[in-house]
Amino acid sequence: MEKAQLAENGPVRGTMVIRPYGYSLWERIQSEIDARIKRAGAENVYLPLFIPEAYFKREAEHVEGFSPELAVVTHAGGKELTEPLVVRPTSETLFGELMAKWVQSHRDLPLLLNQWVNVVRWEMRPRLFLRTSEFLWQEGHTAHASYEDAAAYARRIHLDVYRDFLRSVLALPVLVGVKTARERFAGAINTMTCEAMMGDGKALQTATSHELGQNFAKAFDMTFSDADGRRQLCWTTSWGSSTRLVGGLIMGHGDDSGLLVPPRLAPTQVVVLAVKDDAGVLAAAREQCDQLDRAGVRARVDDAVGKGFGRRVTDWELKGVPLRIEIGPRDVEAGQFNIVRRDTGGRVPTEAAATAQAVPRLLETIQNDLLTRAEDQLASRTVQTESVEEAREAAQIGFARIPWRILGVEGEKSLATDAITVRCLQTADGQIPPDTSADDVMAVVGRSY
Repeated sequence: MEKAQLAENGPVRGTMVIRPYGYSLWERIQSEIDARIKRAGAENVYLPLFIPEAYFKREAEHVEGFSPELAVVTHAGGKELTEPLVVRPTSETLFGELMAKWVQSHRDLPLLLNQWVNVVRWEMRPRLFLRTSEFLWQEGHTAHASYEDAAAYARRIHLDVYRDFLRSVLALPVLVGVKTARERFAGAINTMTCEAMMGDGKALQTATSHELGQNFAKAFDMTFSDADGRRQLCWTTSWGSSTRLVGGLIMGHGDDSGLLVPPRLAPTQVVVLAVKDDAGVLAAAREQCDQLDRAGVRARVDDAVGKGFGRRVTDWELKGVPLRIEIGPRDVEAGQFNIVRRDTGGRVPTEAAATAQAVPRLLETIQNDLLTRAEDQLASRTVQTESVEEAREAAQIGFARIPWRILGVEGEKSLATDAITVRCLQTADGQIPPDTSADDVMAVVGRSY
């Protein structure tokens, strides 16, 4: 975190200062997810940071679930406020109040909204990019005319936005499923999750999508006139992902040399290193970077030749840049450069004239290899079990799959005493189950961050 210059602790306990390189990773994540959200039909809005405390009290389960994490403003402008204000931990209640005003007719539905904001949840044990008292995220909120439409949209977001981004950009295979009642989002009737395995075998919840039923619609009188003129309650959803994804990137792909950033995510995909302070070398490095730019590759020149070459190589390895091209006097003379892969350390000698054509293919190879490596680890460290004790043992080093009919609520409580939780419930073939009471439903259990 420190050497790659990603982030550091802020002046208030639990807060985080995101440094430029760390923020550039978040910007790439934001851009990729935002494009997918918009393809799903949602539009971006911005809602206020402060939420009247009374809004939270309208949905009892919601306020109970968030109460320990709330930051509340009681004084402002030198005076005590007549009503305390909650610093947004999530915005279901505020969206509920506003969508109730914006939706009048079935013609106003579905209403599909998203916002990119900061939120505050007062963490007792903060960890940078995993659990901080303030973090950045997107939260989507939608209203629908029917349960079926709401459920289908929440699933679409979960699979076409989150799962697709995690696999195709972050190169992290994830298990998709639903949370148990114990782990479900406060106020939801169903919570879907994407669970990734980190390098140490622990789970990281990377994104969630919630079917809220009509709970918030009832609390905020969110109704619409149907085609026959009758008043009906809306069905709502919410869904979100956060800067925790940067934590997933670090722990999912990082190694002893530092970060390892998948090429599709990398702010800098290729760094062209000038080995020496030589006019011919510097000119060749800049020309090579220009050619890569024209080929659509995100490249930059490192011409800080006053710094030791080995130190510069180490710095770029720490940042996880997928490829580096080393150019020295002999390389210029020979018309051949070494392309070095960050993931394997392998060197690929390439004719200078062919480098701009070779690099995009190499980047795709690295992207695919990272996904394959993560898939292999997930498969090798997931064990099929048939008893609670077998699951408890297997969860010490990875994930355990156990029939939910065998584990059940009592088994879930038993595992919790050893800090092992049910990460999700799935069908036998790893899909989101339509009915968690079916005999073939499997529970995936493990330790988590």
